[in-house]
Amino acid sequence: MESFVTDPQVYEYSLIMDVLGNALLDYYNGTYSQDIQTYSDLGGWDELPLDYLFRSYDQMPALEQKALELCRGSVLDIGCGAGIHSLYLQSKAIAVTALDHSKGAIEVCKAKGISSFELADINTFRTTVKYDTLLLLMNGIGLAGSLTNLAGFLTHLKTFMKEDGQLILDSSDVIYMFDQDDDGGYWIDASQGYYGETNFKMRYKDQESESFPWLYIDFESLKEIASDCGFNVELILKGNHYDYLAGLSLKPHLI
Repeated sequence: MESFVTDPQVYEYSLIMDVLGNALLDYYNGTYSQDIQTYSDLGGWDELPLDYLFRSYDQMPALEQKALELCRGSVLDIGCGAGIHSLYLQSKAIAVTALDHSKGAIEVCKAKGISSFELADINTFRTTVKYDTLLLLMNGIGLAGSLTNLAGFLTHLKTFMKEDGQLILDSSDVIYMFDQDDDGGYWIDASQGYYGETNFKMRYKDQESESFPWLYIDFESLKEIASDCGFNVELILKGNHYDYLAGLSLKPHLI
């Protein structure tokens, strides 16, 4: 199977229009005056409070806390943002590398004292290092972009996992956002593709990102695709609202 690679021009643009990174830097430096606005095809415009991206371990939902408890060995924190998960793991003497394609996010991670970091897009990331744990929190699996890209994305992640490694992720089944009929079924237009696929963009002050694809995936679809890619898949924990924590491993009974 071919490796999963995104257009490098898209990556370069994201560094120039670093909406998320600029917002994180403002918040860290105490100069922010508003939160991030997000838009998705599923829910329209919404607000992402910046203080949520700087939450402590005690403020994290149970799914995230459980994920951090399961981390072992060397950890790659993919889509680290402001580095809250990496910082917690580092405080527990766990060797963690924070990775994000946002230059501003990595600057914040460095300022907060995270010692190992990578400024890179995970889709084009190449390394000879093998990790014990890959961490994809806050629906980091959404970086796959679409259901059809998921197998390639997971295969790419396998290239920097140890043979006895694990991949820990959370996501949500967004079926609840669709109308339900009297029989308990949902009205979904199959011609529009998988219902968990959406397009996102972010706005902060006078900056607005281009739209980018994002994926929310239900557990059964994740299990089917990941199993076909050679992973053992385990449902670790269910959240309160269609969200869940899952573990993928290359050998059984490792999570």
